[in-house]
Amino acid sequence: MQAIGYRFLNRATACLLGLAMLLLGGCGTTGLLLGAAGVATDTSVTWEIVKHLHAKATEGDDMPCNRLDSVQRALNVRCGAFVPGSVLAVDLRNSKLQGCALAVAVGDPRFWPALPEFIDKGASPEDCARSPLIELAQASSPGQDCPDFSTASAAVLQAMRWLAEVDARAIHHDVVRMLSCPSAVRAGLDAPLATWLAQGDLDPGTVSFGPFGALHPDYLGTPFSRALEARGQTARAGLGSYDGVQPRGFELALRSSQWAALDWWLSRVPELANRVPPVQGNQLPWVPLARVLTPNFLTYAASQTEMVGFLLARGANPWQKLPYDAGTSVVQYARLMKSPQLALLDPPATPTVVAATAGAAGPGQ
Repeated sequence: MQAIGYRFLNRATACLLGLAMLLLGGCGTTGLLLGAAGVATDTSVTWEIVKHLHAKATEGDDMPCNRLDSVQRALNVRCGAFVPGSVLAVDLRNSKLQGCALAVAVGDPRFWPALPEFIDKGASPEDCARSPLIELAQASSPGQDCPDFSTASAAVLQAMRWLAEVDARAIHHDVVRMLSCPSAVRAGLDAPLATWLAQGDLDPGTVSFGPFGALHPDYLGTPFSRALEARGQTARAGLGSYDGVQPRGFELALRSSQWAALDWWLSRVPELANRVPPVQGNQLPWVPLARVLTPNFLTYAASQTEMVGFLLARGANPWQKLPYDAGTSVVQYARLMKSPQLALLDPPATPTVVAATAGAAGPGQ
């Protein structure tokens, strides 16, 4: 009877191992199969060995969602849509994520639905190495439009406004750009800018960047912009160095052919028509006329002719030398590039002008 029991156990063990091999779907090696066959005759084999074999064979695979904690599931696109009420406060306090859970939730629009619950259950920006809003502001490519806040719920927008107001590190060049961009303004996310201004957080000497260089071009000329000037901030201060990845406002306005914003800048800093100071001291200044001739610089390539005419009408010198090549002017650069704007930069003399010049020279001269 005992022998029958052993034989039954061996058969059951073998079946379990066989099932494990099927689950492995061919991922096991010959050595693994031989090892499984060897232990199949051992009466001490249990289901734990099968699980161990499966774990070894699938080592490195994504962990199943049912083995993740509530925070990990909320921030994993494989686990489906966020389920309200699913986050446990203890998982936030003892997060197994390598990064800050709040920063991950803010920085990716796919995880925004979890953001209000994270905050309600104790997540704090103080737990993050830097402001979560900076993560979001720098998530898009430099110069690209800000996130599409039209997809955010009222609760998510309120959570972002709260983060801007309680975390002083959010007063940052790239965050100001994001909060002043059209999508944020339509969603009411520019409100923290007015709060910072009223509190004196954007006054000269209190921030490490020029707020006008950080503002989105569309936000120039607004009541906020005028109030910022009244507090002592200047366009020139917005051309200084800063910590961030988004370009300065003048460059963004030039790239995107935003005429009103360019007029705003050139009326306050006229020399920008010919020379733009570098962001960092170890860099070179640049010439707007040459920059707009560069392929792929302008967002709207069809505006190139209008842009060249716009800059020329505001004092740009086509014979301005290039900072990186003192022997080459904008006109020579355009000629080397075979630019279609050459005739606009260096128009040929008209017959009337040629005749008048010849007459002025006098006969026989």
